[in-house]
Amino acid sequence: MWRKIFAQFLTRMMVCDRLIVTYPDGNTETYGPDTGEQAAISIHTDEALRALCVNPELALGETYMEGTLSFPNTTLDHFLAIILRNREKGRMPTWVNATNRTRYHLRKIIQKNAPVRARSNVAHHYDLSDDLYRLFLDEDMQYSCAYFSRPDMTLEQAQAAKKAHIAAKLLLQPGQRVLDIGCGWGGMALTLARDYDVHVTGITLSENQLATAQARARAEGLADKVTFRLQDYRHVDETFDRIVSVGMLEHVGIPNYDTYFATVSRLLADDGVALIHTIGRSAPPAAHSAWLNKYIFPGGYVPSLSELAGPMERADLWQTDIEIWRLHYAKTLRHWRERFEAHSDQLRQSYDQRFIAMFRWYFAICIAAFEQQMQGVYQFQLARRNDVVPLTRDYLYRTELSQAKAAE
Repeated sequence: MWRKIFAQFLTRMMVCDRLIVTYPDGNTETYGPDTGEQAAISIHTDEALRALCVNPELALGETYMEGTLSFPNTTLDHFLAIILRNREKGRMPTWVNATNRTRYHLRKIIQKNAPVRARSNVAHHYDLSDDLYRLFLDEDMQYSCAYFSRPDMTLEQAQAAKKAHIAAKLLLQPGQRVLDIGCGWGGMALTLARDYDVHVTGITLSENQLATAQARARAEGLADKVTFRLQDYRHVDETFDRIVSVGMLEHVGIPNYDTYFATVSRLLADDGVALIHTIGRSAPPAAHSAWLNKYIFPGGYVPSLSELAGPMERADLWQTDIEIWRLHYAKTLRHWRERFEAHSDQLRQSYDQRFIAMFRWYFAICIAAFEQQMQGVYQFQLARRNDVVPLTRDYLYRTELSQAKAAE
């Protein structure tokens, strides 16, 4: 029965390319036209076949992790590109569409992310061993999209360029007080304090990240200029000249967008500037990946611009600049994956094959999202007044040009 259902599913979906499927009994079938590209999968158990029929998006990742689905002579990137292209143009089963619609309509419940839940969600991913992240991140442990202002940049150079670009948008002045919401391992806060002579308060919900950030501040002699706290953004009550938040809004959840931007407005000085850096969709809202929510980022969500505009407006914040980065995150992820694979022997000493496969799937589906779908990175420069930011972007590029010349 499940083979018949799966065959009907693929017959309707594969309208541009071909998919060669080897079933658990060893028989092979081909679906799709003779035109386009070709990929191949092998389904090794009847249980995997059933799962792929019932909930294909979740089951693809789970069966790959379990080793009951493989891709002979096909890379993950190639397979996912073909699947996404044909899913967009072909027809999906009624029950799959119904499941996605249900998850979409339940997102305000799923993503409530109250403080206790938010801390648990963060611990799920970010409180894994720092040694794991050191294997694939840059030296500064930036776990967000890098800025490839030149195509030949190394990961370290592109992450430094990201921080410099954000600092330029913040229009920092010596002695200012800066809040870093979701400070990670402290790299942004330490860079701003060291290079721009400001005082930074970094907040995180990850105990591992907090300990590492505090140790880094002490080691770099910046403990008097940087303070790191285990604190929810909703519980901060000081006023700051500048606010920066990189890669944190994705964890806030739709029900909390009004609270988030109202908090930014409340904490920001009258002449202050905020910079919010987040993954976003240049497309209508949709249900988030069930697999990513279950295994990588519980409570996470990639918002569409339409879902953020209202909360920003209701917070009485000027959108003084909105910039959209295309493909930068795909390049960043490819660097991370290359480093991850370069340490595969070391990874196998600490983690089982299922865990390693989980990260491989994570990298692959995120690369596909940024390369094949309408997903990018937004930078929102926000202010409470309309006269605190220059009227053109010239100041950004003058700053970056002078920094480039100084580096030479």
